[in-house]
Formats: sequence, structure tokens, C-alpha cells
Amino acid sequence: MVLKRVLATCLVLALPVCFAEAPPTATFSGLDLTSIDTHVRPQDDFYRYCNGHWLDSAQIASDKDSVSPTTDLEDRNQSQLREIIERLVSHSSDTVGEQRKIVDLYSSFMDEAQIELLGVKPLASEFSRITALRSVTQVPALMAQLSRIGVTVPYALSVHQDAKDATVYIVDLVQDGLGMPDRDYYLLPDSDLTQSRTAYVKHIQTMLQMAGEPHAAQDARQIVNLETQLAKLQWTKVESRDPVKAYNRYTLGQLQKLVPSYNWRVYLTALGLDDKIPTIIVSQPSYLQGFSRLLHHTPLPTWKAYFRWRTLSAYAPYLAQNYAAEDFSFYGTALRGIEHDKARWKRGVDLVDVSIGEALGKLYVTEHFPPAAKERMQALVRNLIEAYRLDINSLDWMGPETQRNALAKLDKFTAKIGYPDQWRDYTSLVIKPGDLVGNIMRARTFEFERNLHKLGKAVDRNEWDMTPPTVNAYYNAEKNEIVFPAGILQPPFFDLRADDAANYAGIVSVIGHEISHGFDDYGSQYDGNGNLLKSPGWFDREDLEKFKAKTRALVSQYAGYAPVPGYPINGELTLGENIADNAGIAIAFQAYMLSLAGQEAPIIDGYTGAQRYFIAFTQTSRGLARDSAAILSIKSDPHSPDKFRALVPVLNAQGFYDAFNLKPGDKMYLTPEQRVRIW
Repeated sequence: MVLKRVLATCLVLALPVCFAEAPPTATFSGLDLTSIDTHVRPQDDFYRYCNGHWLDSAQIASDKDSVSPTTDLEDRNQSQLREIIERLVSHSSDTVGEQRKIVDLYSSFMDEAQIELLGVKPLASEFSRITALRSVTQVPALMAQLSRIGVTVPYALSVHQDAKDATVYIVDLVQDGLGMPDRDYYLLPDSDLTQSRTAYVKHIQTMLQMAGEPHAAQDARQIVNLETQLAKLQWTKVESRDPVKAYNRYTLGQLQKLVPSYNWRVYLTALGLDDKIPTIIVSQPSYLQGFSRLLHHTPLPTWKAYFRWRTLSAYAPYLAQNYAAEDFSFYGTALRGIEHDKARWKRGVDLVDVSIGEALGKLYVTEHFPPAAKERMQALVRNLIEAYRLDINSLDWMGPETQRNALAKLDKFTAKIGYPDQWRDYTSLVIKPGDLVGNIMRARTFEFERNLHKLGKAVDRNEWDMTPPTVNAYYNAEKNEIVFPAGILQPPFFDLRADDAANYAGIVSVIGHEISHGFDDYGSQYDGNGNLLKSPGWFDREDLEKFKAKTRALVSQYAGYAPVPGYPINGELTLGENIADNAGIAIAFQAYMLSLAGQEAPIIDGYTGAQRYFIAFTQTSRGLARDSAAILSIKSDPHSPDKFRALVPVLNAQGFYDAFNLKPGDKMYLTPEQRVRIW
């Protein structure tokens, strides 16, 4: 969530139109003044200065693993969605079409009496299918069926834009099949991870016992052993970040030769794809080879137990309370330290959002995202693009050829703001009153089939990967697009009432963060149309080495912090997001300076515009997390923990040193040589 800075004194005249779109001067700073701890010098501990009183008083809710401005906004959005859904429910006799589907899906989840009455019976047909296995030769067809209904199996198939031909779709095969968050949870000797493994075995045994399995204890041990073998075969998350290494194209015949003992044609026929895919992209060929060996060397009863477990786990939150509670006890409490599950209405809202989210999102944006917000966001994006253009032209590590290539890619960026131009059609999705598990199976199958049906069609560049109420944003390298759902375009990230400094620090730094992904160690390997390039991408080789030197410094800088003792940040795993965080704060600050058009920002609440910018950035980036959740994040999340997303980019930003007059001897001071500046 942060960007980069460029001196703008003589450059303002180059942007007479774009930066003339600022709103009237605001007198509301947008800062959380109650959180500021004036007993701390900003030059000594800026994070504490901005957030001290909040850090002393903030409480992580019993149904959460962390607290931050993002979680607060998620709560607010969720309450707004609840109001929309329950209003529809209260007038259910008048609802039709998509709105009727929303009502019936939500109501089926809220009908606890019916759910308790059914117990595990809704999974009976899937369990019978698994029990009927007579040979591993039948496993491909079974895995196809389980994938349709959203059950995790050892590999996952999806239809995806071809990374080397952005105009067509292609099938991807990726490694999968684990019940814990990452391979490290199975393989590393850390005491916390060892405890998680012990809890996982116990959890599986308890769940299988509740489902009536006669050999639950033995099955649980065998299942975890099987998943451990799968984990050993998988590449690390750092290795998986290399898009060139993960792009391995095979014809069906070549895939069969790669894994000769696995019948791919049976699997693809079960999905209706056998005659539709000339080639397949395999992320980890060595993994598929290992999986095939494991399939034939593992007793069939163990595979049956594994598939029953994966099915039960996939649907446990939607079964009787004892299943849902046990599922939460492991995935919520044991792994993340959360004390209590969410209120049922919250889980019901989540289910509707994930199952029929654009239908619900359509109603959400009508009520909570005014046209003025979209127009203002579009102006801010234009401003930031211009700031990037100026920055690219001034970077000391980019030569002329790399600059030309970077600017060409920047010219092709697409920004999606608020909600899709074309809404998803849910006409074929069947939602029945009182059939919760059936509804979820049909919703998951609907999405799976919708994905498969892309094959042979032109790439849909209007498609969104998040629903409108989502409090998040993303960059898609294969479409060269940044996407900002309406859900994040709310205070404190974006407030139409607030002074520009807060909005540039909040949402514009997020925009800058996302745009920078197009130029980071991953995104720089794609051209402006979304095609994966051969090394060195669009970099000049000499410039690439300069870039790598800077990224190595950033890796080392973040690796020096351990959010939980003994668990340092993985600077390689988080590199792309760390580049983006540092880029976001710098570029958004530059854009804010340019927006002033040479004028001094007003003093509001006793702070200059530049000071308000860095305070607002540090406040919107703050957060607290439970230790177990922090460990999970360090092991599996490409983002650094919240505190360090706020702290480190500020340390690297020259604008911060100027705004608060930092000098050698101040605790926050880094020498210019110690600061990592990429953008």
C-alpha cells in the first residue's frame, strides 16, 4: 500500500489538466487525532507517535485474528450487506430472479434447525462415490467430480489467460491438496508448527469420528502422512513466484508421457474437456510426477480416507453445529488464535458474497458508492499515472531503453473502479429453499463450469476477480490492470469530505502500490498487453542488474525484522509486496505534491500537508495480530505484517525526513545509503 516520491518543483506546468481536478479545499484533515501520542517524538518512533493511544486501547475481537482499519471497514461493509439481505428477506414474497436467489441462499444458511436435523447426510452421495472406488484408475474421474464442488484434491485445474498469449485462454494445472496453510507446516521443526501438526491429526480424528468412521485415529495419521508426502513434493512459495519457471506447456500426449501412470484423458473427459484442450500449462511438472508415484504407492484405503476427509472439511462449516465448531476449533483457534467463530449472520453474508457476489454487489454499490466517488477515483488514478510517468523519466537506475519500455507499459494500464461494467449472469444457478449444502455445491459447480466455458472464447477483459463489497484491491499482470472494488473506496482509505493529504496517503498510495506490481520483480516480466517475456523482460540487462541490487537490499532490510520472536519476515517471499508498499508511499506523495500546483497546503489540525500525508499513511497501515496469525502470515502471506508495511516504507521515504526534519541522532533516522529507494 505505498508509493514513491519525485521532486516536482519545475514539473507542475507539465500537468495543467490532470492536476487541476482537486476538490475544493477541505478543513477536515481525515486524521485520527485521538490516536496520536504526543509524548513520543515523531523523529524517534513515528509508528508510536501516530498510533500510540490506538495501540494501547485496540482490542482484537474474539472472532478475529487481527485488528486494523481494514478489519474495521470490513465490519462496516458487512453490516451494510446484512441490511440489504435482511431487507430482501423481510419482503421475500416480492423478490424474484437474482434477489430471490440471495434470499433463499441466506435463509438456508440461517435455518439452523433444518441443518441440525440433517447432520452429515447432505454429503452421503459424495461419501458413497468415494467408498465405491475399486482401483486407483478410478481416482482421476473422482478428482474431477470433487473439484467441481470445491473440494481440495492434490492438484487443481483452472482455465486461465495464457501468460504468453494474452488473447486466448488455456488450462492450468497447479499443485494443491494440503489441509494446512503451507508446506512448512508439515516439514519444519519449529515448535509452533509442530504443535499445529499435532492439533491437525487430532482435528481430523475428531471429525472422522463424528462422521461415523470406524478407524478414525488410524485414518487421521495416514492422512497427515499422505499430505506430508505431498508437501515434500511441492515447490516453496518463493520458487513459485517465478512465472517463467512455472510456465511449462504440454500437449496432452506430452503430459501423458510426463506422468505415464496417470490417465489424464479419463480426468479431462470427466470434465468434458478431452477434445477442447490442445495444450496445458503445468506449474510444477516434478510435483505431478511425484503425485503419480504417490498415488500408486499409497494403499487405496488411505486415498479413500483422504478424499472423505477433504470432502468433510470442505463442507464442515455448513453442516450441523458440532462439525462447524470443530472445523473452527482448528482453522480458527489452533491456526490463527481466534477465540470465537463469527456470528452466524456474518457467516451467512460471507456465503452470499462468495457464492453470488456480483448480484449482491449490484445492490451494495447502488446504496453505498455514489457516482461522485467513482469520478473522483478516476481523477486520482489519472493523477497518479502522471506521477509515475515523471518518476520513470527521473530514475537513476533506468536507462533510456528501459524507460521507453516502462512508459509504453504504463500507457496500457487499465483501471477498474468500483464495480464491473458488465454484471455476471446467475440465471443458470439453481438455489433451492432449505437445501444449504446442495446450494453450495451448485454455486461452486456454477463457478467451476463458468471458468471451464471460457475455453475457445476471446479473453474477457471486463471480468473481475473480486466482488464489489471487497475491502481489497489487486493488480493482474496478465491483463495489465489495477482493480479497486467499491468496498475499499470508503473511509479511512477514501473520504470525499477529507483533505487531499489523507486521500493521497490512503487510497492513492494503494493505487500506487498496485500499479507498481506492473514493474516489480514479477510484473516486470510481462509486457503492456499481459504477455510473459523472456528474460530480462522489458529491462535492459544492465538496468536489470541495478534493479536486482536494489531488491536485494530490500530483502535484507525486511528480513531484519521479526514480528514474532524466532519468525523473521521472509524478505524473498514478500519482495513484490514490499516493493509495492515502498513505491506506493513515494509515488502517492509525489502525486500529492503535484496536485498542490505549486501552492502551500493549508495547515490543518496543526500539521502541514506533508506531515498529514505521512501520519495518515501510518494510521491507515497500522494493525495488531495474534501471534499464531502472525506466524501463519509470515509462512504463507506475500505481504509483510501490518506494522512493518507502515514502518519500513516511511523509513525509506525522503519526504518523511523533510516533513519532520529528521537529523542524524534521531532514532528513526537512516543514512541515505541505508534507505532503499526503487521508485
